[in-house]
Amino acid sequence: MSSQDNSTPENGTNNNEPINPQDTVNNDSDFVPSGAPEHNKNNDSNPDDLHSRIAELEAEMVDIKARANADMYNFQKRVERETDNAKKYALEKFAGSLLDIVDNLERAIAAAGTDDHLVNQPVIEGVRLTHKSLLGALEKHGITVVDPAGQPFDAEHHQAVGIDPNTPAGQVANVLQKGYSLSGRLLRPAMVTVGQ
Repeated sequence: MSSQDNSTPENGTNNNEPINPQDTVNNDSDFVPSGAPEHNKNNDSNPDDLHSRIAELEAEMVDIKARANADMYNFQKRVERETDNAKKYALEKFAGSLLDIVDNLERAIAAAGTDDHLVNQPVIEGVRLTHKSLLGALEKHGITVVDPAGQPFDAEHHQAVGIDPNTPAGQVANVLQKGYSLSGRLLRPAMVTVGQ
């Protein structure tokens, strides 16, 4: 660009001339920031309309606040319920693995029969005491036995694996394996034979 090039900007002003603020904005009320909506100078809004609109917005705000409080309350209750369930059923897998041990102890007791003159009677008594203390420990943690002997068959708590024609229909004839529940939730159904 040569020193003799005296071109002026597109707005027609010379870069060397000072800009007078009064040339573009006559007063502050004419100035509208970029991005802000222009308000009508002739605002014909009635004060009663404004008061009713304010009342509507306040009522809407009260409703939104009430809904937010209700949502927060429901969220807290749900978290408490889920935490309680997690605590209650944390032992589920562990307890399930202990049931096999209980079954084996019961088989050992059943194999000994009722003969009091067995040579290994102190061993069988030890097995009985171990079985009893294990059941006590399980019960202490909310694990209860489901033993439906002589009760009506319940498909939710019992698993039928055979039919006994000598037992009335719908009755449990024999319990092949006891069931267990943890705090009301079924851990393992009882395996039974059912009358026909």
